[in-house]
Amino acid sequence: MGFTEQRFNVNLSILFTELPLLERPAAARAAGFTAVELWWPWPDSPAPARSEIDSLRRAIEDAGVRLTGLNFYAGQLPGPDRGALSLPGDESERFRANIEVAADLAESLGCGALNALYGNRVEGVDPAEQDALALENLALAARAASRIGAILLVEALNKPESPRYPLVSAPAAVEVVDRVNEATGLGNARFLMDLYHLSMNGEDLPSVIQRYADRTGHVQIADSPGRGAPGTGSLPLEELLGLLTKAGYEGWVGLEYKPGDRPSAEAFEWLPREARRAP
Repeated sequence: MGFTEQRFNVNLSILFTELPLLERPAAARAAGFTAVELWWPWPDSPAPARSEIDSLRRAIEDAGVRLTGLNFYAGQLPGPDRGALSLPGDESERFRANIEVAADLAESLGCGALNALYGNRVEGVDPAEQDALALENLALAARAASRIGAILLVEALNKPESPRYPLVSAPAAVEVVDRVNEATGLGNARFLMDLYHLSMNGEDLPSVIQRYADRTGHVQIADSPGRGAPGTGSLPLEELLGLLTKAGYEGWVGLEYKPGDRPSAEAFEWLPREARRAP
């Protein structure tokens, strides 16, 4: 129970990063997976050249995998940034310039989930001003997602690793989800439940699952401590995924963990090969 009942995808922005971007979809397929997800692949460009986007699209299609999740532009990730949509000035404008670009790429690949990272607090800026800007931009993103039949995801990160990020608990992220749905009337904003981040915040994970499974649009996992593969830390991930199943969650589970000091293809021994192929 737990692992074998889930639909897994591989996050190609943290796994297989020893390979060039365009080789990663085929590597995931060779490892037995049929679905992948991505952070925005061009951290320096919210609107890259059409040729770059087309090359990525072809790589995913040629590999025979499905893109099931895509982040909007979020600044330097991995790196110092944690999103752009609540940052006044250039970064907010970059996020807006990316909305339709990301939505069009997602639509072309049948991707049904777009993740919008909130962004760090900015010194000298009123948090209320940032929150108002965030709501405005999240509403724009929700409308773009709705246009292509997708959901908008809002994620909680963890305070030890992201001390200036304001959404560092499940209730904080769900509150933003509710505000976006109220603002747009679309109802397509959902919670991204990352069990690694929530565990690093010290949250009661069974309680979070019980309270918010029905509001959750996507789940991501990594073991803790260390953000490694399941079995490298102390989180009972198989049990937790079983609780999610019992609570009615039927969505994707993203593998968003570090492979450690080994090739990414060797970081999936915990999951039987027959369980990697998603319907």
